Amino acid sequence: MRVLLVHPSGLMYSRIFLRLEPLGLELVARALQQAGHDVRLLDLQTRGPDDYLRLLDGWCPDAVGFSLNYLANVPEVLELAEATKRRAPGCFVFAGGHSASFIARELLAHAGGAIDCVVRGEGERTAPQLLAAAARDRSALHALPGVSTPAGEGPAPALLASLDEVLPARELLARRRAYFIGVLDPCASIELTRGCPWDCVFCSGWTFYGRSYRKVSPARAAEDLASVREPGVFIVDDVAFVDADHGHAVAAEIDRRRIRKRYYLETRGDVLVRNQEVFRYWKRLGLEYMFIGLEAIDDADLRSLRKRTTLGKSFEALEVARSLGVTVAVNVIADASWDERRFAAVREWALAVPEIVHLTVATPYPGTETWHTEARQLATRDYRLFDVQHAVVPTRLPLARFYEELVRTQQVLARKHLGWAALRATAGISARLLARGQTNFVRMLWRFNGVYDPAALRADHAAPCRFELRLPEHPPLERVDPARLYVHQPASGAPPPAGGG
Repeated sequence: MRVLLVHPSGLMYSRIFLRLEPLGLELVARALQQAGHDVRLLDLQTRGPDDYLRLLDGWCPDAVGFSLNYLANVPEVLELAEATKRRAPGCFVFAGGHSASFIARELLAHAGGAIDCVVRGEGERTAPQLLAAAARDRSALHALPGVSTPAGEGPAPALLASLDEVLPARELLARRRAYFIGVLDPCASIELTRGCPWDCVFCSGWTFYGRSYRKVSPARAAEDLASVREPGVFIVDDVAFVDADHGHAVAAEIDRRRIRKRYYLETRGDVLVRNQEVFRYWKRLGLEYMFIGLEAIDDADLRSLRKRTTLGKSFEALEVARSLGVTVAVNVIADASWDERRFAAVREWALAVPEIVHLTVATPYPGTETWHTEARQLATRDYRLFDVQHAVVPTRLPLARFYEELVRTQQVLARKHLGWAALRATAGISARLLARGQTNFVRMLWRFNGVYDPAALRADHAAPCRFELRLPEHPPLERVDPARLYVHQPASGAPPPAGGG
């Protein structure tokens, strides 16, 4: 089969801080190639919808698969699927990805026949099985594990037996120089582990993988990294180096092969404190940037989020990161209940620390516990606003005032780390990037005010909405059985919370 895989356009924050290669789709593409399919990959982060339609008309794929990792992309994917069926009625259209896995039935209902099926869970195994079955008999696809169709839903998908089975098909992506994160421009992405053993109430990473945590072998990780041409590498793991021995083994293999890159990773503060030596080893290999999910700056909020750590441990982690000499960004979750005093307190703290402080907005969404326990009614059901940049539950402040305070707080980041201040601090780096034709980072320095605008955020709520998110089919719950949230069911029960409680 000729198979076209499509990644949708970028979200609000990706218009400033980063644009990452669609690594998951590259892995699915390789699995389909290994099954004998002719595969092309189109990333609408770097292309436009007209490019998709031209490729659809000119190449005439037998199947089109849409990646749907974020709820905010749902309307875009649905409209592209409709356009596909109008132009190529016989084309087999499927969707998959993180968010698609949690809303498979409602996605099919919205599509009204424009999407033939939804793949739930990991796609490397299911996608080849799906296309093989579709070539024989499309009427029985709902019997396949991890597949949902209008006719029914198959059993839970199985996890890949080994993450070493497939290497990403990076060669399928055009415009690779468009991918970056901060000053790492250009930047590729790599996966060393998959899943998260924690169970934070606001996150769907652990529910997607059934709280499993799996590792790529050091040899396979180094092989993949050796094939990367870009000087910058983003490690996409939800929490880097939970297993210090594995992180050290991968580093040793990279060191042995004399691979030299500049790295950006994400981790937890308590993991950094516990496994300092492995982070120091990676610093010697080129670790320059680190994102720590702080989420809150008081213990009460940490407990409400079930972070299973303390504020003292978080601040200790910042000290460790500073001692490593890496640039650190942290995230704080702004709740709809915040008032002016709470925003002011966060601004004061953000101005007092050297780290880059990001704010996201607390957002209940399918796959998280908060989707089932949130007692506040949703203020909107527009998928496009479920991007952790908009308030989707009623705010304590008037909505316009909430956005004014949110953007005012986010402007701390702009004043400290963007614009002229950043250009002065990175003049040499910026000049070298521009000399090589890399403009992503320099453009990033000036985009903040054009993207983070209180009036524009408020106006988004008034935009016409064709597709609305379905509400849970029950009143708010006090407790949620984790098993009902899982996409992949654990083989032998969920592991205990990593790091204790």
